[in-house]
Amino acid sequence: MVQVDPVITEPLTQTVGILGRIVAKQEGPVAARVAGPVAEIAVEVGDRVEAGALIATLDTTRLALDRALAEADARTAEAELMAAERELELIELERARLVQLEGSAAFSRARLDDKAKEATVAASRIEAAAARLARTRVMLDYRDADLGDAQIRAPFPGVVVARHVSAGAHVQVGEPVISLVDDVDIEVEADVPAERLAELDAGVGVSFALAGGGTYDAVLRAIVPMENPLTRTRAVRFATADGGLTKARAIGQSVTVLLPVGAPRDVVTVHKDAVTVSLDGRQVFVVDGDDTAQPRLVTLGAEIGNRFEVIDGLVPGDLVVVRGNERLRPGQAVAYGLPEVGGAPNKATPAGERS
Repeated sequence: MVQVDPVITEPLTQTVGILGRIVAKQEGPVAARVAGPVAEIAVEVGDRVEAGALIATLDTTRLALDRALAEADARTAEAELMAAERELELIELERARLVQLEGSAAFSRARLDDKAKEATVAASRIEAAAARLARTRVMLDYRDADLGDAQIRAPFPGVVVARHVSAGAHVQVGEPVISLVDDVDIEVEADVPAERLAELDAGVGVSFALAGGGTYDAVLRAIVPMENPLTRTRAVRFATADGGLTKARAIGQSVTVLLPVGAPRDVVTVHKDAVTVSLDGRQVFVVDGDDTAQPRLVTLGAEIGNRFEVIDGLVPGDLVVVRGNERLRPGQAVAYGLPEVGGAPNKATPAGERS
């Protein structure tokens, strides 16, 4: 009893390995937006945080005092505006009264003209007071924003990889507080020789292998239009297609990107377990029409998973022995079979058996 497998035709895409690395799409320091002493650091190195999570808090004593001053200035400006508006109302009332006296002995053209000028001046004071009020309200909003920025929050989800300050330290605007890296939204980057870029374009599918094991799919997202003059390579970014890659992986981890070389072609392949070595070279046992196993020398090419490309010696449809071939003699009768799909032999299904 032996197991057999059919020789089949399948597409082959040749690849070349390029050293690459896992990179984060978002990483970097999270900086303070306002200056002040650090009251508390809410995270530790290695903590995973969500977007908007509290990272650190600054002491708000001086910020609160600045806001109180801004609020007082705003109230003063409101009072000045109200006083200017009241003054204009009084001037307009006096002018209206003078207009009613026109034509009488008590009417004075000079006094009416003076009131008109006073009304113009009062209107200008109202405009100035309104402008000052608007400015004080902007300053109040500015101080409110400072108080809000005293709570430093994560701009994106990720893992804290460094703490740059501790409680009690004084930070300036733009000074980093922690460093954060997003290890979920990741890509693969590889420095590809310029001569291979002609075969690549956005959307091309590739695979890459991790040093610790595991192969994943990716899609070429972008070719960075900057060439390294020393290595004649360009950085190429690949979007990962398998979310499982994000688990227990490290940013900067080395990978081998398998870039396609040339167009896919159809090749004849044989299962690796069918191939044995004889004095004359590599051979397989082919089951012929009368259920006997005959040795046949083969010329093999590239490996395709658990199969070899057949250069010469076999044709699609040949049945080769993949189990029990080490005990076979030329011309020996064998019992075999193939797994059946829908009641008929499945020529593309490996390793059949019949007792």
